Amino acid sequence: MPTSARPAPGELPPPVEGAERIRTVQQPKGTLTSTRSKARRAAVDLLFEADQRGLNAGDLLDQRVATPAGQSPLREYTVRLVRGVVENWNGINEVLATYSRGWPLERMPAVDRAILRVGAWELEYNDDVPAGVAISESVELAKALSTDDSPTFVNGLLSRIAQVVGDSGTTEQEPEGDRAL
Repeated sequence: MPTSARPAPGELPPPVEGAERIRTVQQPKGTLTSTRSKARRAAVDLLFEADQRGLNAGDLLDQRVATPAGQSPLREYTVRLVRGVVENWNGINEVLATYSRGWPLERMPAVDRAILRVGAWELEYNDDVPAGVAISESVELAKALSTDDSPTFVNGLLSRIAQVVGDSGTTEQEPEGDRAL
């Protein structure tokens, strides 16, 4: 019986006759790789968890800061995002409800609400992030975490909000009759 040579390190063994070829694992669509992208993802995860468990997001954040659930503590930007959303909760929800024509917050999927809250906070309250980046990052989160229709919805709603946010970061009054997305 012939003996087969072992493959060199880093090489794949020759295919076994009759076996199906194994596909390589690819990065999922909407992969988030930058430090801030990962911080946004963690903020969305925390807001989503609080929503699903019926907890106050600020209290859950405080628990996670005191006792991290994972091996590493929360990123500074994750903490900033969640605290910002919690501190401006009513204003963010009001803006989202105003411009999400026909979609009350309660009707939106919980993950979309979390993504939209993070995106809206960045648009309205964080001058460090350009509007295009905030929207793009939120769309990528929706691609990675939500339904096929969510990226379009998130993009449309946040783009509309960005149109009415002034340079000062506060929402300007919109002319009557132009409330649609």
